[in-house]
Amino acid sequence: MSDSIQFRINGKERKVLVEPEMMLIDVIRDVLGLTGTKQGCDNATCGTCTVIMNGRAVKSCNTPAAKADGATILTVEGLAKGMELHPVQTAIVESGAIQCGFCTPGIVMELVALFENKPDASETEILNALNKHLCRCTGYEPIRDGALIAQQLVNQRAEQAAD
Repeated sequence: MSDSIQFRINGKERKVLVEPEMMLIDVIRDVLGLTGTKQGCDNATCGTCTVIMNGRAVKSCNTPAAKADGATILTVEGLAKGMELHPVQTAIVESGAIQCGFCTPGIVMELVALFENKPDASETEILNALNKHLCRCTGYEPIRDGALIAQQLVNQRAEQAAD
């Protein structure tokens, strides 16, 4: 039996029918067609499916879709403003942390949530956030470097907005 859930995703109100066993990733990718959120391990290990729900980074592969009812969700598609990338996206690109790109959306979303909630996160906290993600291409140094650059860019952007 299908249930109807309603939520806000990337700034748009949506109402969808979901089956009780559906995971949030299935709604995002298959129902809404937002394929920037990647489907990897399906057991919350790799982090490729990370989205921001109600201000927190969550792994959508193990989040029941019903939990999204009434939520505010942000996916990687909702970050850029037109052709202007979010500072975290810019930093990850500039640091050379992208090769195949499969893990990138999840890493970006994890960092966006971290820096929105804790702009002054320590390097240890940043590394702990990144430890929730697997990357098979780049090695982790460029990702770490990109995260540190991202923190600076996010904070600069916040300071400019405050002026």
